[in-house]
Amino acid sequence: MTNKMLRGIIPVIATPFTEDEGLDLEALERLVDFAAISGAAGICLPAYGSEFYKLTDPERAAVIRTAVKSSKGRVPVLAQSNDPCARSAVEIAQRNASLGADAIAFAIPRQFALPEDEVLRYCETVAKAVTIPVLVQDFNPGGATVGANFAVRLLEVADNFRYLKLEEPMMSSKVRAIRKATRDQVGLFEGWGGMYLLELISEGISGAVPGLAMCDLFARVFDLASKGDLAAAMTIYRSMLPQIVFCLQSMELYHHCEKRLLRARGLLSSTVVRNPTFRLDAGTQAHIDFLNNMVLLELDRQGLKRSP
Repeated sequence: MTNKMLRGIIPVIATPFTEDEGLDLEALERLVDFAAISGAAGICLPAYGSEFYKLTDPERAAVIRTAVKSSKGRVPVLAQSNDPCARSAVEIAQRNASLGADAIAFAIPRQFALPEDEVLRYCETVAKAVTIPVLVQDFNPGGATVGANFAVRLLEVADNFRYLKLEEPMMSSKVRAIRKATRDQVGLFEGWGGMYLLELISEGISGAVPGLAMCDLFARVFDLASKGDLAAAMTIYRSMLPQIVFCLQSMELYHHCEKRLLRARGLLSSTVVRNPTFRLDAGTQAHIDFLNNMVLLELDRQGLKRSP
């Protein structure tokens, strides 16, 4: 990866499985190829949206290896290296770097409450274990996330800390504070399925990290809004938002919605989500397909191919 800061849409790539829940690396190659031709600024995997927490360690390595090979340098690969133990996260990050990842992403462990000094110590340990750029993700639905003071402190001790991904509502003031405190040395990405994208573009976020299935639409929305045409961006986004809001009621529901949309776009043949997960009833499946069809119709209106 060059020194140029990433800007745009960095989709999380779902992990495809066969009908017997085996890893489907051929399908993964197709998903990476779709990201590369759909305006993605990079790809991220295996993250929460990739069911990383259901993958074995060798499977996670296979996912990174396949993504790096399939990307062929067309899009940077951000290798998610999550583990609640700093020592283990370091080993995963170093392995992912050795596999050719362009950057390392990792989530702050939020299973139990930690003081900010310990959170900083964890992030410093993982970041300094590699020399490539690092993205820190703070996904903490049950409490506060890091802010400007943390970003400045981590930047002081880990000069490869380049990006911060936050996934919470009402972030405008926090985005402004972090940008000012770090003098824009840290790019801010919005997570949570892209739900807060439009309200934060004017605040100077670097982009969003949603799912892959709407990557091309997200890229167009981001481009339009970044150019100041918020009305045109909203015209597209309003067809996407019902699906986003519905699927983010639960991470497991998100997996089903994302994979069913990927199948509807001809990018996956199997929508298997690994156990344990929800068993969708007929009504829920029908509503998912209805919301996904709204997205397909928006693709038609925008002149984008349903099945690239």
